[in-house]
Amino acid sequence: MSSGTGQTAAATPPNKPPGPPYPPSTAPLGGVPTSAIDIPISATLLALFALGGASHLFVFVRNKRRNHKFIFSVLLFGFCVTRIAALSVRIGWARDRTNDELALAATVLTSAGVLILFIVNIILAVRVVRATHPLAGWSRAVKVGMGALIATVVAVLVMVVFSSVHQLFTLNLGIRRRERDVMLFAGVYMVVVAVLPLVAMALVRLLPRKGPYPAENFGTGGMGAKMALLAFTSALLTLGAAFRTAVNFEAKPVNDPQWYHSRPAFYCFNFVIEIVVVYTYLLVRFDQRFHVPDGSSKPGDYSKVGE
Repeated sequence: MSSGTGQTAAATPPNKPPGPPYPPSTAPLGGVPTSAIDIPISATLLALFALGGASHLFVFVRNKRRNHKFIFSVLLFGFCVTRIAALSVRIGWARDRTNDELALAATVLTSAGVLILFIVNIILAVRVVRATHPLAGWSRAVKVGMGALIATVVAVLVMVVFSSVHQLFTLNLGIRRRERDVMLFAGVYMVVVAVLPLVAMALVRLLPRKGPYPAENFGTGGMGAKMALLAFTSALLTLGAAFRTAVNFEAKPVNDPQWYHSRPAFYCFNFVIEIVVVYTYLLVRFDQRFHVPDGSSKPGDYSKVGE
């Protein structure tokens, strides 16, 4: 028991800061917000997300009345709600800059919400694969793999939230290093998840279709337009995820922030990219383009008459 206590004491900084929660030792992305600058920016972005979320919800309700089920419109609405929450907390943080609880909540909410967009793109990409390469797309391996991927994304999110919160409640340097490693791994993993639909679209183009089943189409518009849309949104989301991960790898002391910790970088590589994705899906009517008949479970189901 005495040995373990000694190790903990040795790993704890001698000058203990006030807390917990203890202030972060590295420069935060976006810096500490101020009322004069961050509140107007955050309020504008919040209004855009509110409009986008309301629009996606309106589309879902209208489609439902027409027996046109497209759950992804609700997911986009849910994503916008998470962004409204994140920006609201950031506004609160700007008004109370020394509030570590608000700072922590703003960081966690900003990191977590984008996973909804990753999951939406993965499922839409699988629909394209099933239509263009039915034998492979409807295989058990793809079905199990997609479910496992989504489950691991949720698991990684839990790991990130726990590590982000816990490291602000301990001064043990060993624990902080391990939790930083967890967050670095999670960042790289999210880049991989974000880029998967883009890779899938490239493979769909390059690999010949095999098996007895013909290629299908679904929804409105051509398959090329669907693939281009997915490639575009996936590229944007990958850019944002890669930037955030690179910033985590290049952590700097809290008193030595770099250009990539600036407000323009924070807002552009997070919220602006996401707003572009939200409104792109809204304006191109992805609720029509990516709709498939209810109960589709095998090759040929996307081509059901009347759908």
